[in-house]
Amino acid sequence: MIKTNHEAYPVNGRVILHIDMNAFYCSVHEAVDPELYRNKPTAVAGSVELRKGIVVTCSYTARAKGVKTGMQVGQALKQCPDLILIRPDFDLYRDFSQRFMKIAYDYSPLIEAMSIDECYIDITGSKQFGTPIEIAEQLQSRIRRELLLPCSIGIAPNKLLAKMASDMKKPNGITILRKRDVSKVLWDKPCNQLYGIGSKTADKLRLLNIQTLGQLAKADDHLLSEHFGIMGAILKNAANGEDASEVHSEREQSKSIGHTTTLPTNFTDRTAIFRVFLNLADQVGRRLRRQQLLSQTISITIRDPDMRTITRAATLSTPTEIREDIYRTACKLFDEHWHQGKPIRLLGITLQNLLDKKEAAVQLDLFNYQKQPMKDKLVQTLDALRDKFGENAVLTAGMLGDDPSTLIRNHKLRGTSLQMDHLKQRRFEEE
Repeated sequence: MIKTNHEAYPVNGRVILHIDMNAFYCSVHEAVDPELYRNKPTAVAGSVELRKGIVVTCSYTARAKGVKTGMQVGQALKQCPDLILIRPDFDLYRDFSQRFMKIAYDYSPLIEAMSIDECYIDITGSKQFGTPIEIAEQLQSRIRRELLLPCSIGIAPNKLLAKMASDMKKPNGITILRKRDVSKVLWDKPCNQLYGIGSKTADKLRLLNIQTLGQLAKADDHLLSEHFGIMGAILKNAANGEDASEVHSEREQSKSIGHTTTLPTNFTDRTAIFRVFLNLADQVGRRLRRQQLLSQTISITIRDPDMRTITRAATLSTPTEIREDIYRTACKLFDEHWHQGKPIRLLGITLQNLLDKKEAAVQLDLFNYQKQPMKDKLVQTLDALRDKFGENAVLTAGMLGDDPSTLIRNHKLRGTSLQMDHLKQRRFEEE
């Protein structure tokens, strides 16, 4: 077991663990069939027979031979001809994920699952199980002993630093990263080494002569605001190791995610109705992404003033987490199933047929997969803004309506930066 910074951890504040299961899918197959896969180059990928698709994950033995996650299977086979391709078995992965989470829940109820193979645990109130290091060691030991799986664990005062710490020693590492360590451990690193900063943002920072995280941590606030808007403050805070976000506990994955709203008056205007759908799509999309899920079925609910209610649903060819997809489908269902001009008193959108985002990754269209990370980064950036500054930090023109000033007054958005669609596209799309 690899450890760093193994001296006593201060306990006068929040203590967050980030558990990252190492090469999870491949490790699960190795645990189940060690004679077939132990210490061999393996990769989980789709369309195994046709040698098409994308490497979803690969073993550390395969990584040592040049295979990388996201690589096309054909390229991976050229890099490593003896690579063993494994068909995904998501029922198996779910079973191991539930067992790994069950172990984690033995130490704290405050667990936020980020995906099928990683989670944050707030152990601030878990002193009865030992020191933070002892708890991390117990978790790692039990996961290895009971599930035969490796994991890395980061220990820190917040989620950002815990995530950074868990990435520092893989596989089987336990790493402590305190705020007082940030300047020594991170500030000499290039900006793209910080979780949440991609290559495009790093390029923009370099143009401002900000090469390292230390330079970003000390950068002029006005300069960052001028070039990155509200995101500039988030970047600087992150470089200083600051992150106030809470561990959001969701014990069980939702079977559906929905939201309805009773309208203040009977709505008949199609434009106003669609504006409501846009806001509903935004809310349910946010909740979906928080749970790292995708939806394949979109359902709408419409109720008239006489309390008669209809629901209509459509199943998508490709699962989604994107507000625009949800919104377009809802509007299409409305146009197909409701007579224009007929009054409406309640509207709702429900997301069904939910899939774990990582599981659905292998279903991505082969011709679109290169664009997907860019879209994901844009969505993650906007979500991060709203997590940090509130739901109204990012609004679209469609959500504002015909008179933005009225909405700003009604929602008391004094001092809040409003990002319209075209500004979001210019500023964040390349992320």
